[in-house]
Amino acid sequence: MGKNILAREALLLVTLIFSVLSTDPVRGAEQTLSLPEVIEYSMQHNVELKSFREEKGVVEAAKVKAGLFPNPTLDVEAGTGALTGSRAENMLSVGISQEFLLAGKRGKRLAVAERELDLYRFRLADKERLIREEVQTLFYDLMLAEQRLALADRTIALNRKLLEVSQARLAAGDIPELEMNLVKVELAHSVALRIDIAKTVQQSQEKLSAITALPVGTQYEMSKKNQASSLPRKSLGDLKQLALARRPDIKALEAERGREEAAVKLARAESIPNLTVGLAIFRDTRSMKISGVEESDKAYTLGMRLSIPIPVFDRNQAGVQETSARLNSVEARLSGAIRSVEREVETAYTSSRSSKNILSLYETDIIPQLEENLSLTGEAWRLGEVGIQTVMQEQKKFFEVSDNYLMARHSYQAALVKLDSTVATELNGEAK
Repeated sequence: MGKNILAREALLLVTLIFSVLSTDPVRGAEQTLSLPEVIEYSMQHNVELKSFREEKGVVEAAKVKAGLFPNPTLDVEAGTGALTGSRAENMLSVGISQEFLLAGKRGKRLAVAERELDLYRFRLADKERLIREEVQTLFYDLMLAEQRLALADRTIALNRKLLEVSQARLAAGDIPELEMNLVKVELAHSVALRIDIAKTVQQSQEKLSAITALPVGTQYEMSKKNQASSLPRKSLGDLKQLALARRPDIKALEAERGREEAAVKLARAESIPNLTVGLAIFRDTRSMKISGVEESDKAYTLGMRLSIPIPVFDRNQAGVQETSARLNSVEARLSGAIRSVEREVETAYTSSRSSKNILSLYETDIIPQLEENLSLTGEAWRLGEVGIQTVMQEQKKFFEVSDNYLMARHSYQAALVKLDSTVATELNGEAK
């Protein structure tokens, strides 16, 4: 009996150890992730980024193909006179031919492939920039939801304390029962509001998990060090220059323009036909009758053949026209993208400035005064100087204004995230 108990305990211990070792390290350790850690994780595990990175092999394979030489051609030809009554006569030819690319076509094809690889790299960098922006925005959305949830908890605590005081005052006969019922209704309303905010928290967690590939239950560090705190000191003109110099989508268009320029050169080179050189050995067997005796004679010859198409009708006019049209299209899109980036920077710059001004008003004037008014009103009600309606209105104002303050802080953080992404530069000046 004792052995069976020991065996079950040992099996339970082994199972427990295995479950601990096989637990997801992110969830098993209950790790609290900061914003930089979340961004780093998403850069490695985001499904869209992982899929796009796999396409690098396709672009690299195209470059390998562009650098290859044409394969040689083996030519074998044989003939016999058996079907025409000359069974002893036959011929055999074995040759090899090689096409030679003229006008530097191989180098021009490699140039196109290299520009294509550059274009891929900048497009990947731009996807990373946009994913980083979205991750930061969703992180701050979750932070806002968490802060609103904490504010709802504080409102519930205030209403419960108000209910306790009103019950005591009702028992003492200081207030009518209607006032206590009004407090109960307000408490129930604040609880319902908290439930709705908790739903928003869950939705924000799901959105963040979807883009980062982190588990839904991941804990995030919602401290002040994850909040953007200062505006960039650079002027608007400097930020525009930085954006045009560092934005990967602009660099991608420039790389695409370089590719089309190389493609135009290749198309013009394609108008010059390639030269094919062939070498062959011929063996010719013939029969002849001498004095009634049939004898055969074999002759071996070595031949060389040069062939090149004559560009009379097709001089690759369509290819030159097509690549030229694509180049014009890219240049037009690049010009439009530059103007668009400048407008984006200006809009983000203005938005961050106005958001900072609004936030400063809340932090320096509105919120401190709001806290003081709430405290004074509660104390006045406990002393019987004001009615319950005044207290409830002050608490509603406290929640609404505090909620607006959280929204203002979120708007400021979101504006800075947009400015960083638009300029493709972090506030410390490091390029993204």
